[in-house]
Amino acid sequence: MKKITVKMPIINNYYYLRVGILSILFSFTHAWNGQTTVLPIINASNIDLATKTMIFYVWHILTAENFIIGVSFLVMAFYKDLSKVKITAWFIAVIMIARWGVIFGSTLFKNINGLTDTLSDLIVIIIYVGLIILGTRKKDKIQKQ
Repeated sequence: MKKITVKMPIINNYYYLRVGILSILFSFTHAWNGQTTVLPIINASNIDLATKTMIFYVWHILTAENFIIGVSFLVMAFYKDLSKVKITAWFIAVIMIARWGVIFGSTLFKNINGLTDTLSDLIVIIIYVGLIILGTRKKDKIQKQ
């Protein structure tokens, strides 16, 4: 009888794995928060339908982006040659920093008194980008076959 062996994928970057899991969790919590808190308030307001629709899809674009980024990091966590995915991780980190810049700049411009409300976003993005940077600093393992 022939022995069947199953090769389990090797996690090559636990930082990317953590970022992937966090990003997927963020996508679900973002969708949940939108559906239960933000969007019902928007829908109950006197805002015109076109604006309500735009807020709805912009909200869910971010949800979809978080999910796709999460899946990307999960794939990258198992990638053998980490040097080939490092540029992708850096681009995603820059996107996260740009998101924070938009959040901060918009709040500063529109509602300076609401800056303290952006603190949780800042903390999450610092953790997120920090894990990405730690992941990019991880060296490739020399794989013996």
